[in-house]
Amino acid sequence: MIAQDLKSTLKESCPELDDRDSMDWPAFNCPVGSIPDVVKNLRDDHGFDALMDATAIDNGVEATPRFTVVYHLFSSEKHTYVRLAGDCLDDEAPSAPSLADLFKSANWMERETYDMFGIIYEGHPDLRRILMWDEYPHHPLRKDFPLAGYENELWDPEIAKNTGVKVKPAPMVGGPFVAQQSVFESKREPAAKDESWSEERAKPDQE
Repeated sequence: MIAQDLKSTLKESCPELDDRDSMDWPAFNCPVGSIPDVVKNLRDDHGFDALMDATAIDNGVEATPRFTVVYHLFSSEKHTYVRLAGDCLDDEAPSAPSLADLFKSANWMERETYDMFGIIYEGHPDLRRILMWDEYPHHPLRKDFPLAGYENELWDPEIAKNTGVKVKPAPMVGGPFVAQQSVFESKREPAAKDESWSEERAKPDQE
């Protein structure tokens, strides 16, 4: 089944879906509240039996909607992927329904997205941070989070008291890093914006 046939079939089955620009797999925009029903339909009626990724996009501090949740599903029968995206309705407290009751793999994926972007997954059975410590006050993959990070208190009060140290911002060695957007995914590996300098060769404006 070619991609266009698959897109037509899925849109006929799920009227909520609208085409989304994509350079690879069939992709759709979907109202965020309809995503669980659409995913259940894709799983039960169209053979998309694996949730491969659940993540989010921060479209920028000035953007509305600011946050978009994204899901990649795979069909082991059709050997193809489909991508769903849904805009969060609240820019200040972004949320989306959890898919943890449909796919067990969603549990940790949604926890990571909550940790990094601050997306609240409603109905998630255990929505805790998975990379940063529980008391960490920031979400590191948001666009307004500085590349070097923030200074923060250590996660263990006893260690902080005994050592007198804090979490320090990291220097940007080689950054800022950018990924090309107008090329295929395999070519989008982030690279230093200015690659003419390195640890051995000073930046041009510092020579």
